[in-house]
Amino acid sequence: MLKVSALKVHGLDPISFELHGGDVLVVRGPSGSGKSLLLRAIADLDETSGRIFLDQMSKDGEAAGNWRTRVRYLAAESGWWLERVEQHFADPLAARLLGKELALEDKLFDSPVAHLSSGERQRMAFIRAIEDQPAVLLLDEPTSALDDHAAKRMEDKIVALQKKGVILIIVTHSNEQALRLATHVLTIKDGAARVERA
Repeated sequence: MLKVSALKVHGLDPISFELHGGDVLVVRGPSGSGKSLLLRAIADLDETSGRIFLDQMSKDGEAAGNWRTRVRYLAAESGWWLERVEQHFADPLAARLLGKELALEDKLFDSPVAHLSSGERQRMAFIRAIEDQPAVLLLDEPTSALDDHAAKRMEDKIVALQKKGVILIIVTHSNEQALRLATHVLTIKDGAARVERA
């Protein structure tokens, strides 16, 4: 269970909600309303007030690295620090198998990161985010750079993770995607956030 209690994110009223294994919370709101800041706060990337628990683990009681291993944030555009794609994965063979599920050609793993398209980088970053099986995934516009076919593959993988009990919080501007994936919806409007069942 992920429990967020009176979390204060810049520009927003305190936010509280609970999610259980297999829940998918879709975060909706206009650009600049604080959606990405909310995900970053849950991932312990920005200072904030309030309490967050994952099962019996408290964000405030854990080293940031331990928390982020269990609660993984994936930005819309992720950073890359090594030259070649394959160097970014702890288990390159497993990464290649996941790549096939996401319609990525095997040869891309041998390529320099600079040669990847934005959509290929987005899918590679998703594989990197899930390879050590976090309990919570915070996804910021995970299909924004993908065509319909690749987006469908990504959504299929998200649903597979949901069925395994992963908790997902997803920022998306797509009404259709929200309808397909959400078990709960958090709507931000004028600084206030409201959570409802989908």
